[in-house]
Amino acid sequence: MSYWERSSTARVTASARPRKLAKVPFVELADGRLQGVVSSGSDAGRVYVSSVAAGTHAFTCSTNNNRPCGGARGSFCNHIRSLIAESVLQYGAGRVARYLKADVADGEPDAQAITAAMGAVRPPQGDSTAAASVFSRFLHHLAYLELTPVTAPLPEMQWFPPTRAA
Repeated sequence: MSYWERSSTARVTASARPRKLAKVPFVELADGRLQGVVSSGSDAGRVYVSSVAAGTHAFTCSTNNNRPCGGARGSFCNHIRSLIAESVLQYGAGRVARYLKADVADGEPDAQAITAAMGAVRPPQGDSTAAASVFSRFLHHLAYLELTPVTAPLPEMQWFPPTRAA
């Protein structure tokens, strides 16, 4: 591990396994929730903002323009199931289960076991007010893809220490 990785206050965590970004382009464990953006299976121009709260497992799923998901009525919809599966690829099943406080059977959990454990407690439908901030962070990450590759520093990333001395 390099010096700046050891001295940095923001830890960089590598993905548990590589994942494809077409179905779930954005997933994060933040703000006491597993949250992210999931592509629609029927409309290429639509995405869903889905989340599951840690502890209570309250869930929300709505489109990027705040229309409720038709499949999230009383239980996890397919968007939330995809979000959980991709989070397991991104962070590892153990870390996701611990973060969400999901009581899974002994042994190494998987995405299905985590989903089943959270669904067994009959979680309530949550408040979808966080969807706007999640979608905004997703759009902010997308903005980096539109930048032309340069070696000059980006002003908003100046807090990263230099990788080598000048």
